[in-house]
Amino acid sequence: MDSSHLNWAALSVFIFFFLLVTVMGFAASRWQRGENHANLDEWGLGGRRFGTWITWFLVGGDFYTAYTVIAVPALVYAVGAYGFFALPYTILVYPIVFAIMPKLWNVAHKQGHVTAGDVVYGRYGSRPLELAVAVTGVLATMPYIALQLVGMEVVIKALGLTGELPLAAAFIILALYTYAAGLRAPALIAFVKDLMIYIVVLVAVVLVPLKLGGYAAVFDAAGKAYAAKGSGGLTLAPAQFLPYATLALGSALAAFMYPHTLTGIFAARSADTIRKNAIFLPAYTLLLGLIALLGYMAYAAGIRPGSNNDVVPMLFNTLFPSWFAGFAFSAIAIGALVPAAVMSIGAANLFTRNFWKAYVNPNVTAQGEGKVAKLVSLVVKVGALVFILFIPTQYALDLQLLGGVWILQTFPAVVFGLFSRWFGGTALLIGWAVGLGGGTALVFADGVKPVHSVVVGGTAYTMYTGLLALAVNIVVAVVAQLLLGSRSRAVAQPGV
Repeated sequence: MDSSHLNWAALSVFIFFFLLVTVMGFAASRWQRGENHANLDEWGLGGRRFGTWITWFLVGGDFYTAYTVIAVPALVYAVGAYGFFALPYTILVYPIVFAIMPKLWNVAHKQGHVTAGDVVYGRYGSRPLELAVAVTGVLATMPYIALQLVGMEVVIKALGLTGELPLAAAFIILALYTYAAGLRAPALIAFVKDLMIYIVVLVAVVLVPLKLGGYAAVFDAAGKAYAAKGSGGLTLAPAQFLPYATLALGSALAAFMYPHTLTGIFAARSADTIRKNAIFLPAYTLLLGLIALLGYMAYAAGIRPGSNNDVVPMLFNTLFPSWFAGFAFSAIAIGALVPAAVMSIGAANLFTRNFWKAYVNPNVTAQGEGKVAKLVSLVVKVGALVFILFIPTQYALDLQLLGGVWILQTFPAVVFGLFSRWFGGTALLIGWAVGLGGGTALVFADGVKPVHSVVVGGTAYTMYTGLLALAVNIVVAVVAQLLLGSRSRAVAQPGV
C-alpha cells in the first residue's frame, strides 16, 4: 500500500464512523435483551419486540443497501431513464407489504415460525416444499451479501486503500458483533446508517447542481452524452415500456420474499407495526429517486469512471472536500454492514430451522438452535468474502440476477396459503421446480440478462424473465393441483 495515495482526511472520518458503529454493534447485545437471549427467537429475531421506528429503520436499512447507493446511479449513468425502474418497483412494493405481510406475521407469531420455510411447512406439511423454499432463500441471499462487499470495496478503493486486508478486516468485525448480538446489532446500527445516507444524499442533490450550473445543465449534459454514445436517454424508448414495467412489478413481488426482508417483518412487534411501516417506508423511495440522479450528475461533472460502479465515489471525491467524502464513504460502507448482517442471519435461520432441525436433529433445543444459527452466520459471511475476493465481480452480479428470478418462484408457496386452502404442497413444488428451472434456462439463453423476448403473432414482447417464469410456475401449479385433486392438500396446523 502506497501511503502517498491515501486520502488521510477522508480516511480519518471513515475510521471514526466505522469504529462508532462497531462499538454500537457489540453494545447491542444488551439492548432490549430478553431472558432467554441464547435462543433463536432472541438472536435471530430480536425477541420479536421491534416497534414501528426500529422496524422502519431496520427494514429500510436492509432493503436499501450499500450496493443500491452504488448500483442505481451506475445503472442510470450507463442506460439513462431505464435505470429508474427501481422507483416504480419501490412504490409498488409497499401496497403488497400492506396486504400480505400482516397476515404472514400473524401466522408466524401464532406458530412460532422464524422463516418462510417454517410457514410453508406449517401450512402444507410438505418437507420437500419447505426445503425447496429454504434452499432457494439461501442461494438467492449469498450473492446479495457478496454485492454488499462490492459496495464496500468500491469506497475503500476510493479512499486510496489497496489490497484485500481492509475489506477482510471490516467483515471480520461485522461477523463478530453479529455473532454476539444477532439481529439487534443491525437494528441499532440502522439508525446511524439511514441518518448518514439521508444527509449525504440531500447535501449532494442540493450542492452538486449548484456547483454544476443547476439541474438544467445536469440534464443537458447527460442528454448530450447519451446521444453521443448512441444508447440510453433521459426518457424511455417505446420498446422499453414493457420490460421497464415488468421489471418493476416482478421486483416488487420478489422483494419481500428474500430471507433478510422477511426477517425484518417477523421481528416486528405486531401486525399493526408492519401496516404502519408500509405507510411510512415510501419515504425511502424519495431517497432512492434522489440517489439515482447522481448518475446524471456524473456527466455534468465530467466524470469518466473506469467502471460504472466508480461513478458515485468519483463524484464525491471530485466535488466535495475530503472530510465530507469520507463521511459519504463511511455512510455507504455502513450501508453494507446492516443488510449483510441481516442477510447472514436470515440465511442462518433458514439453515437451522429448515435443514438442521428438520433433518439432522429434530429434538434440538431453542438454545441449540441459537448456537447453530450463530455458527452458520459466520460461515455465510466468510463464504461471501471468499467469493468476492477470488471470483470476478461479474459472477456475483450474474448470480444476484439469478437470485431474483429464483426467489420470485417461492411467492406462490409462501403467499397463496395465506388466502386459500386450495393448493397442496406437491402442486406448488412442481410449479416451483418448473418456474425455477425454466427461468434459469432463459436467463442463460439470453446471455445472463434480466429480460426475455416472447414472439406472439409476429410481434416480440420483451419482459422480465422472473415474472415470465412466475406465470409459468402458477399455471403449472394450477394444472398439477387439478390433476392431483383434493387428496393432495395437507391439513394446515391450527391457526394457519
